Amino acid sequence: MTSQRTRERLLERLFEEGIRDLKVLEAIRRTPRHLFVDEALAHRAYEDTALPIGHNQTLSQPYIVARMTELLLGGRELDKVLEVGTGSGYQTAILAQVVERVFSVERILPLQERAKAVLRDIDIRNVVFRHADGNWGWPQYGPYDAILVTAAPAEVPAELLTQLADGGRMVIPVGEHEQFLTLVIREGDQFIRHQVEPVRFVPLLSGVMNS
Repeated sequence: MTSQRTRERLLERLFEEGIRDLKVLEAIRRTPRHLFVDEALAHRAYEDTALPIGHNQTLSQPYIVARMTELLLGGRELDKVLEVGTGSGYQTAILAQVVERVFSVERILPLQERAKAVLRDIDIRNVVFRHADGNWGWPQYGPYDAILVTAAPAEVPAELLTQLADGGRMVIPVGEHEQFLTLVIREGDQFIRHQVEPVRFVPLLSGVMNS
């Protein structure tokens, strides 16, 4: 179930669902999603579905990963991208293949350590990691050309908005009981928001976990 044919079927499905950015589709084709889940779930890795990764976290379905990445790019070449929520590292791996540099923040240390190891094994080298509360981003390296958030706050964290470069794009799920994937575009001191589609993500929590 991790064969090239299985991966090709996933690509066909994503195209049917409206994903058109060829760089994003090629990154998904190349990335061995089965390495980002427990071995017992590897046979389901190329289904278009979310999968558990422990610590009450999930690996997003490939469609959502592709959609968020495509929205983030917006047809542009990106240098610095901030990712809030490394999780399994799968979204990180896709980002790293379509932008120059990824700065990825994760609050759960064991997830981050595993993601680091998998990315190292598949020879992705343009990602740096920080173990921290994602609500605060990573101001040291801002502003960022784009920010991608993989967990849902009730409201967009103000601190993340300040780290978005002028003209930059943020893709973030927003809401508690009802969540919408939201595109935020910075125009000077204005932040233009577009609701894209309903989604279901784990909440963006505060604090850090070391085990």
